Amino acid sequence: MEFPSKLIENAVGELARLPGIGRKTALRLALHLLKAEMDTTASLAEALAKMRFEITYCRTCHSISDAEECDICANKLRDHSLVCVVSDVRDVIAIENTGQYKGVYHVLGGVISPIEGVGPSDLHIDSLVSRTGTEDSEIREVILAISPTMEGDTTAFYLSRRLRDLPNVHISTIARGIPMGGELEYADEITLGRSIVDRLRQAR
Repeated sequence: MEFPSKLIENAVGELARLPGIGRKTALRLALHLLKAEMDTTASLAEALAKMRFEITYCRTCHSISDAEECDICANKLRDHSLVCVVSDVRDVIAIENTGQYKGVYHVLGGVISPIEGVGPSDLHIDSLVSRTGTEDSEIREVILAISPTMEGDTTAFYLSRRLRDLPNVHISTIARGIPMGGELEYADEITLGRSIVDRLRQAR
């Protein structure tokens, strides 16, 4: 791809590094920014720079935050006896968007994956054990909300082993089953089987 300007070429090269952005899309974005008002481009550059250099991670749950403690951990109205363990910040966002969960979180920062060289020591597992195992801890339930992949199941199993001996702490996992509006005949056997095993008992 030929470029009329080395500056455009450099901008396209940097934009194309982003996931899901090919060189044609990167060129379209670069030309859009070139034609936009100077303030628009400057505001975008400033917002990205501030995000990269000023965002920190919550000292308690390891989620992204603007301060030492994130808004969720600092919120006294949340149920701090209930901790939902997730692998990534995107999972926090997804669960929060449901509006159904009122507890707090713990972000592992990934899942155990020997193939990729990620072991338990590379994740925020020790801090989870410390957080739930102290005498003054108010945590009574830990929900393992980790994607049902081979790596995710390995991580959940490891966490269960690490946490099972903690007194007065119940370990649970999110139910896995049929999505709303889904047809049973089109569900794969693993999903259908888990929906039966993790079924909710109806009140009589």
